[in-house]
Amino acid sequence: MDEAVQNGEAQSRMSSVARLTRRGLLGGLAGLAASPAVGHALGSIVSSPSVISSPPRTWGVGDTPANLPDPDVLPLDPSFGLVNYGNSPLRKLWQGSGWLEGPAWCTVGRFLLLSDTITSCQYRYDPEDGPQGHMSLYRRQSFNANGNTFDAEGRLITCEHGMRRVIRWEHDGSVNVLADRYRGKTLNSPNDVVVAPDGSIWFTDPAYGDGVVEGHADVDGPANPQRHLNPYLDAELMAQYGGLRRQEDHTFRVDPKTGKVEAVLGQKDVAGPNGLCFSPDGTRLYVASSGVAAGSQPPLPDHAIHVFDMKQGRPTNGRLFTDFTLAGRAMRPDGLRADVEGNLWCGAWGPLGLCGVFIYNPHGQMIGRIRLPVGCSNLTFGGPKRNILYMCCGTALFSLITATQGAGHS
Repeated sequence: MDEAVQNGEAQSRMSSVARLTRRGLLGGLAGLAASPAVGHALGSIVSSPSVISSPPRTWGVGDTPANLPDPDVLPLDPSFGLVNYGNSPLRKLWQGSGWLEGPAWCTVGRFLLLSDTITSCQYRYDPEDGPQGHMSLYRRQSFNANGNTFDAEGRLITCEHGMRRVIRWEHDGSVNVLADRYRGKTLNSPNDVVVAPDGSIWFTDPAYGDGVVEGHADVDGPANPQRHLNPYLDAELMAQYGGLRRQEDHTFRVDPKTGKVEAVLGQKDVAGPNGLCFSPDGTRLYVASSGVAAGSQPPLPDHAIHVFDMKQGRPTNGRLFTDFTLAGRAMRPDGLRADVEGNLWCGAWGPLGLCGVFIYNPHGQMIGRIRLPVGCSNLTFGGPKRNILYMCCGTALFSLITATQGAGHS
């Protein structure tokens, strides 16, 4: 079923990628950043002929497969047919130069907002401007923004790695800091954010942005063990207000009435929390883990998705939703979104031929997947009907028209 995995040469070439952590992968990109050829080198990831599809496909902007249904949209269960639209091809919409994250659909403006965590800016993608849509600069300095979402009033909520805070842009243009510390300590690097049905704001706070690439380094600790990195270089404002030391990873809730910041999950509940979303009815919370499993000896990655029952607005009864393995390979989950049927669409990193997007039903069964030429960091449903899946994949943005819709508060 997976030609790339069966190809020994491709498997050998990609096996090391499967072992990369997010920090290691971004560290490699940062090392390349000084090279004039970095744009070409990164671009080749999604521009070369695919070694996956048969016949091989190209991934230039506007390229489509020779036949439909798309050979890289793979049904694994008949139920996938209820949410998959077979007459729609995967499309690459845009090629950038950093690390795309935090896609969020603006209902009023009818555009997609994206963060580039490495170049510290935000983009606006207008799908109705031309055949391929149009990408423009939205915010020149975003303080290494990552996750984004819009609340019920249409206000933009953003996670900032650099300032280590979560902010909300009000209708009058002012900015309101929703969270920047917990129990007197500054946050790590807020990663992803969603709004719950009750209006509360939930975000994960791992330490993926406490390095020089996506924010600024700590003065010491795991990201700067030898203290060789200078956190103050070109980060006067961020280092002054954004904190210089990490604390335990948490998943937080911000009360919609009082603004109280509450840690609802700790490191022992979900190690290295990453993407998160609620089920359509709000009775479940899903959180992806990209960190080291708490208490594991030797340290082992907890690359899994955990699910919690919501009782009186708080997560309980935590358990494994999926170990996120495919073809015997441990993959790494990232961003998550639920559709209106309760299925979970998950960004997946790992070997070429396996990486892309995994789709699970509410029982944790993988019912379909989308093969992409690079892993998917985050995704969301957008478009006027909320049936277009937008996927942030390293330096590129992809889309797929589906037969379902995204859950409104995801």
